[in-house]
Amino acid sequence: MNNSKHILLGITGGIAAYKSCEVVRLLKKAGHRVRVVMTPAACEFVSPLTFQALSGEPVLTDLGQNDNAMAHIQAVRQADLLLLAPATANTIAKIACGIADNLLTTTVAARGRCPLAVAPAMNVEMWYNPANIRHINQLQQDGAVLFLPDSGDLACGEHGAGRMKEPAELIDLIEDIWAEKSLAGKKC
Repeated sequence: MNNSKHILLGITGGIAAYKSCEVVRLLKKAGHRVRVVMTPAACEFVSPLTFQALSGEPVLTDLGQNDNAMAHIQAVRQADLLLLAPATANTIAKIACGIADNLLTTTVAARGRCPLAVAPAMNVEMWYNPANIRHINQLQQDGAVLFLPDSGDLACGEHGAGRMKEPAELIDLIEDIWAEKSLAGKKC
């Protein structure tokens, strides 16, 4: 039985974007097809070329960039999962409020039945901001799977909640999404 899935990985502009390189590598190693869509801010942290080399797929970075202006819609329709890792407070807020002003948020808005999983990453103060908590709750109410951040040392030098889960743990959690659906007799 082939358990290979097509995963659309959304990367936002936070320092944890470097962890997404390992997420792509581990997903590919597990036999999954991975396509990456990046916000403009994410491109400031890690080059799209890096993700193209790791995934073997063209990277989506801008609404007007591709010959096919609907590439993001085609990509999300082909996906078995849309994973945002890392997801910044800014992108979480946009998605929770239905704002679609860049390629990634537009892709999320067009996802239809494709499951959405979100791995937040941000400063501890941002994580506990009441507006962020409301947005996280809204995503959960809208059916998104949340991979809540870990506590520990943060890139900014502070300590607390806000660290994106480690790539290997994310891969295990993603596999659990499909295992649960299979046990329930449902197909993604």
